[in-house]
Amino acid sequence: MEQSECDSKGKLYLCATPIGNLGDMTYRAVGMLESADIIAAEDTRHTRKLLSHFDIHTPLVSYHEHNKYEKGPILIDEMLSGKTVVCVSDAGMPGISDPGSHLAELAISARIDVSPLPGANAALSALICSGLDTRQFFFVGFLPRTGQKRREVLEDVSGIHHTLIFYEAPHHLRATLKDLCDALGSDRRAVAARELTKKFEEFRRDTLGGLCMYYNENEPRGEFVIIVDGMSDTDAGGNEDSDMPHEKCLELAVQMYDRLIADGTQKKEAMRTAAHHYGISRRDVYQEVEKRK
Repeated sequence: MEQSECDSKGKLYLCATPIGNLGDMTYRAVGMLESADIIAAEDTRHTRKLLSHFDIHTPLVSYHEHNKYEKGPILIDEMLSGKTVVCVSDAGMPGISDPGSHLAELAISARIDVSPLPGANAALSALICSGLDTRQFFFVGFLPRTGQKRREVLEDVSGIHHTLIFYEAPHHLRATLKDLCDALGSDRRAVAARELTKKFEEFRRDTLGGLCMYYNENEPRGEFVIIVDGMSDTDAGGNEDSDMPHEKCLELAVQMYDRLIADGTQKKEAMRTAAHHYGISRRDVYQEVEKRK
């Protein structure tokens, strides 16, 4: 009896959509969008353009942050009656900084199967091209807008050793970079990735301080992913290389300096970052760099 009841239920698919380039849509995702009974979309106007491009005519319903408590149970009832629902966000994977995760929770509670239709994701796309550590990372997403909650989140992540990933809109970028500088330190290595997969895709690799200066002088355009180095052992008040000979620390600091310069970091910021990372003075790094010219 339980088995037949389970078989009669529909299914929820969480479907990735392109973050800029329509060519990143997968064949499987297009097929599922065509065959589904319902598509639950964050913005039906936006999704309708995507469906039109691929000549898909599946019924669309609105499902977003402001109506999820009303529409979520309705969609669950549709799946319990045997219908297949595909949930999409405006771009990337639903459930990452959007209400798709709420619908997944409701479906799981109702013992409805939930399955991914993987594809484009802005956070991971930016991370793998950042040049920062990809082994362990912490996804923050959009910071809270209110001052107190924002400070609390920044305080919580300031001590994390893993690479940090933030999302930001262009009109808030300058304020967010300033807050990151204040909370994490202006000498942390960071990357501002914008317009990913689009014509004007750009990765600006610098320190947080360098990014602040650049975008104070240049208008931010496009949606941003900000990748930031985790807290180093030096930042934490200790250094795992504290027993390393000064000469070795200096050698490694100069190598880091050269890498930062190659990535486009300004000389002053590169020298400060390298010296701070290895716990030696900027003067020593400067003299060593000059000696090797």
